[in-house]
Amino acid sequence: MRRAWLLLLAASLGASPASTGSEPAAATATLASLRIEAGDGEYLAWADNRLAGPIEVLLTGNTGRDARSDPPLPARATVGAGDSALVARLQVPAIGIGALHLSLRGVPGHPGARPRDVAYLPPVPPDSLRIEQGWGGSASHDDDENRHALDFAADPGTPVLAARGGTVMQVEAGFRGSGLDRARLLDRANLVRILHDDGTMALYAHLAPDGARVRPGQQVLAGEQIAVSGNTGYSSGPHLHFVVQVNRGLRLVSVPFRMPGVLPP
Repeated sequence: MRRAWLLLLAASLGASPASTGSEPAAATATLASLRIEAGDGEYLAWADNRLAGPIEVLLTGNTGRDARSDPPLPARATVGAGDSALVARLQVPAIGIGALHLSLRGVPGHPGARPRDVAYLPPVPPDSLRIEQGWGGSASHDDDENRHALDFAADPGTPVLAARGGTVMQVEAGFRGSGLDRARLLDRANLVRILHDDGTMALYAHLAPDGARVRPGQQVLAGEQIAVSGNTGYSSGPHLHFVVQVNRGLRLVSVPFRMPGVLPP
């Protein structure tokens, strides 16, 4: 699931006030877009958050010898759910507007999230409680984003349940197909991301095409059905990937959690 939540936009100040850019080959939903507005003798670089939860963005670019940025690039900003934030003010007096190129990267989650000790419910029905890969699994749970992830065996169509209540922050439902072509399929897993009241986020991934049963911004309760499982993206077979993450320095990091009856106390 690495990079499924990242966006890189390249924008030229010579374009229209709404910047243009290209999405990754995975065509994941845009987390944020870069918007350039003309100000009083300067250009304003705004980040527009398209998720129903906070994100952190990083604006980078080569301002050149004559251009100035306040604050200097790279510049960070935290943007609330569905909101916009001014990331930088740009002065480009001599180089020409079209010569300045900017890139915006976004990561879900507020960098100040502080996880609480909460008991999570299993994200699949009791008769489906079989773990195929646990914490630190060598197959795909050996990086910071997934070290504390669980893969539940789940036939396609198995109900996926909210392990903890919260706000639906992100939904991906349009991908089809799976396999072990990492370069092509790593970012093509359908998913639901739920934001909790302590800033942590639960990711439910490899869902069925059109398998989401919730929409961004919706409030869900623990135990409520949010999707049906599938086998999409980089996957060797049908399963549900579940992980709790926080944003730490513009990168997602998995955190340990309690799930009575599934994980040892």
